[in-house]
Amino acid sequence: MLKLLPWRPSPPKTQPIFNTSRLFSHSLRRHDDGDDDPPFSPISKPQQPTKKKNNKKKKDPEPSPSPKKAPTKPLKSDLPFDFRYSYSETNPSVEPIGFRESPKFSPFGPGRLDRKWTGTAAPAQGEVDRVKVAEERRRILGEPLTEEEVSELVERYRHNDCARQINLGKEGVTHNMLDDIHNHWKRAEAVRIKCLGVPTLDMDNVCSHLEEKSGGKIIYRHINVLLIYGGRNYDPKNRPVIPLMMWKPYAPIYPKLVKNVADGLTFEETKELRNRGLNSHPLMILKVNGVEMRFK
Repeated sequence: MLKLLPWRPSPPKTQPIFNTSRLFSHSLRRHDDGDDDPPFSPISKPQQPTKKKNNKKKKDPEPSPSPKKAPTKPLKSDLPFDFRYSYSETNPSVEPIGFRESPKFSPFGPGRLDRKWTGTAAPAQGEVDRVKVAEERRRILGEPLTEEEVSELVERYRHNDCARQINLGKEGVTHNMLDDIHNHWKRAEAVRIKCLGVPTLDMDNVCSHLEEKSGGKIIYRHINVLLIYGGRNYDPKNRPVIPLMMWKPYAPIYPKLVKNVADGLTFEETKELRNRGLNSHPLMILKVNGVEMRFK
């Protein structure tokens, strides 16, 4: 009969019996023995947070402060001229009548140069052998350049997109500009200098100072563009020592170009002559575009 039936009923499932006595026995059970119930077992020791391992190497302790270093020796330069902020826009023969800052504040920095700052310049120490200086300059320049060599250098450096260029502004040929020229001569045979402003009124003065102070030679000059050549035997490793000025010094006070009192006269005499000239009749009267001009 069982085989004929397609199915047979499954036996009834036995439901679990909830034993309250077992629950109380487990809750009141002592935990001294080893059979502790994990859900009800007490925590013996408080869990400490795990520290992350720091794989970074410990920094070395900072070294103890070393004693003060001995002061460095002042820089010595063998250049045979007085150091000035500007060479082409100042006249060494004119002495100032006052200073806007104390001459003890040298723009080269305290104790950085073995020359003393006078307020306008740092004079060279000792006598200068001009003959020896001229011979050394001729040795560095070497044989004169041929026309082909000059035209090649001019074509390479005369254009506006030249990377070896120095702008010369209203301050003229400055002291730090000499160091810039020698820095360009490390990687280039010539340097392009573009002059702007007041120095262009006297380009001969600018050219003479550039050649004298840098030791090079100007091979090209067109309006306000110059090319200065370092020389055939120029060695950047044996370049002259040029200490840099750390800041621009204040310009000293010079006497007025137009004096209030003429030389040899008192103030009253000068005033009387000036009034006499203003009140005198004009020698010539010109009219230009309706404007009357009187010449006395």
